Amino acid sequence: MTKYLFLVLTISAVLHAVECEMHIKKVIHKDNEYTLTLSHDKNCEVIMDEHTSKIVLVAKVHDSNVTHIDHRSTKTTPVNKLISLAKSKLGDSYLYAAAGPDHFDCSGFVYYLFKENGITIPRSSLPQSKSGDKVTREELQKGDILFFDTHTREHVNHSGVYLGDGKFIHSSSGKAHGVTISNLDKGFYLDKFRWGIRKLP
Repeated sequence: MTKYLFLVLTISAVLHAVECEMHIKKVIHKDNEYTLTLSHDKNCEVIMDEHTSKIVLVAKVHDSNVTHIDHRSTKTTPVNKLISLAKSKLGDSYLYAAAGPDHFDCSGFVYYLFKENGITIPRSSLPQSKSGDKVTREELQKGDILFFDTHTREHVNHSGVYLGDGKFIHSSSGKAHGVTISNLDKGFYLDKFRWGIRKLP
């Protein structure tokens, strides 16, 4: 029976790299899509959801002795580490003037993420927006800090972190009232975005 060797990317324990092994228990191939059933050892908790996990087919493996992949070969970049931490906070509540670890206002959330990754930025949105060279919508990359004028008063008053694919994560005082993922290119934030800045390589 043909086996498949997969490389699992962007799966990491929050904050710290943890040595562990991922085992492929079952592979279902249908309509050019692969569904995997995975298991992992007791040394780590694997974060796998539609936002954080990417599974890439590397090669078909005919050797039946190949039964697992080693998570230690996965590269954890500063951007992936910051985004993993951000997503681990999804659902944490909004609280004015709070900067973590369990409650955040918008700029406090951004401040917390970068502080935990060893990067010092200003605490409030407006000073944050002036702490680096501006990046346009077309130039945005994962991990960039985004700035908004939600009251359309020509004054930055909201910040978040870009996730790629037109999505960003932020602590909202609106309906979500906490850490949530929103769309940059439609809905409320479509005409509120002003610029981004880049603090990560």
